[in-house]
Amino acid sequence: MNLLNIFSKISDKQPVKNEASSHWVKCKSCHSLMYYKEVENQNYVCPKCGFHLRIGVKERVNLLADEGTFVEHDSNLKPIDPLKFSDKKAYTKRIEEGFEKTGRYSSVVSGEMSLNGVDAQVVIFDFSFMGGSLGSVEGEKIVRAVNRAIEKNQGVIILSASGGARMQESTFSLLQMSKTSAALAKLAKHNLPYISVLTDPTMGGVSASFATLGDIIIAEPGALIGFAGQRVIEQTIGSELPDGFQRAEFLLEKGSIDMVVNRNNLKKTLSDLLTMFYKN
Repeated sequence: MNLLNIFSKISDKQPVKNEASSHWVKCKSCHSLMYYKEVENQNYVCPKCGFHLRIGVKERVNLLADEGTFVEHDSNLKPIDPLKFSDKKAYTKRIEEGFEKTGRYSSVVSGEMSLNGVDAQVVIFDFSFMGGSLGSVEGEKIVRAVNRAIEKNQGVIILSASGGARMQESTFSLLQMSKTSAALAKLAKHNLPYISVLTDPTMGGVSASFATLGDIIIAEPGALIGFAGQRVIEQTIGSELPDGFQRAEFLLEKGSIDMVVNRNNLKKTLSDLLTMFYKN
């Protein structure tokens, strides 16, 4: 075999540019370049610095649910466009784009699962669908999850990842803040636990309503949590704010949340807390 044939065979086995780049992940915190399987095996936590990369619903379910126990509910609910809203794009177009991207018509997936043998109703936000925004369908799914929890005598876990209320639904979206808060108050009357898990980011109307109403409020390390962005607040009050003031660790220090829990320990923490509440 001549030299040209040898190089030809070697080049045939090399991945194309797009394939090669997808095999590597760059940490946004320490900027380390890591093989994606290494990060995946750590549940998308950087093995170098502990930075928590954003993950989707599928990864959340795999992380928390005992194998084969997750059952989704209310997947048939779809948003409508009562205001015929349009900015750069029509609201209906944005919904269709969200569906093409995620395979769902909502930024929320709700269902039931077991965590280390402990049953619970779980609501998971997907930031990739319209920034995890809170609309009428999302609010309805949360209320229905609460109602199922009361019916089955179970706790509720909500994992938030949201930019806030969905502007395309205007007041219809804002009403979901009070609607979900009222449902969770009903859960409390039945002495059933609600655990809120704040992931990166949890902002706007979500942080101003159900996300901060948990009996226990947990955050992932480094999660951005707040109502308005830092620049908006600084412009409003005319003063600089400390670095990291909207991060999970700062909020824990100030008593706004109860725990900061590494993603790899989250399942055990949640199951332990639910067990403690159920025994009480």
